[in-house]
Amino acid sequence: MCRHIATIVLAAGLISGPVAAMAQNGRYTIEKSGQGYVRMDTATGEISFCRTQDDQIVCKLSADDRAAFQEHIGELEARIEALEKSRDSAESAPLTEPHDDFPSEQEMEKTLGFMEKFFRRFMDIVKDLEGETENRKPAVPGPEKT
Repeated sequence: MCRHIATIVLAAGLISGPVAAMAQNGRYTIEKSGQGYVRMDTATGEISFCRTQDDQIVCKLSADDRAAFQEHIGELEARIEALEKSRDSAESAPLTEPHDDFPSEQEMEKTLGFMEKFFRRFMDIVKDLEGETENRKPAVPGPEKT
C-alpha cells in the first residue's frame, strides 16, 4: 500500500512540475480538467488541451483555435501568391525606352536660347562693373598707424 502511495506522489510530482513551469511566467492559466489540463494563453485567448505523455506535457489547440490558425495560414499563403505574381509580372514587363523622357529638339533649342540670353546679359553686367572699377579714382591713403 505504501508503495502505491509513493508511486502516486511521484506521478503527481512529475505532472505538477511541468504544469507549474508552464504557468510560471504568468502568461498561461492552467486548470485541471477530466483526463488532463486546460491551458489558456492570456495574451491571445487561445485554449489548449494538455495531457501527460511519456513524462512530458503535450498540448493540442482547441478546434476553434486550430480553425483560426488554419485560416490565418491560408490568408498568408494568398498574400505570398499575390506578391509572387506581382513580382513575376514586374520582371516580365517590357522596359520603357529611355528617350521617351527626354525633351524634344524644339524644347532643347528654346531652353538653350534662354540660357544664352541669360549668360550674354550676365557677361555685359560683369564688363560694366569692371569698367567702373578701372575708371574709379584711387582712394587717398590714410595716415599710417604703428
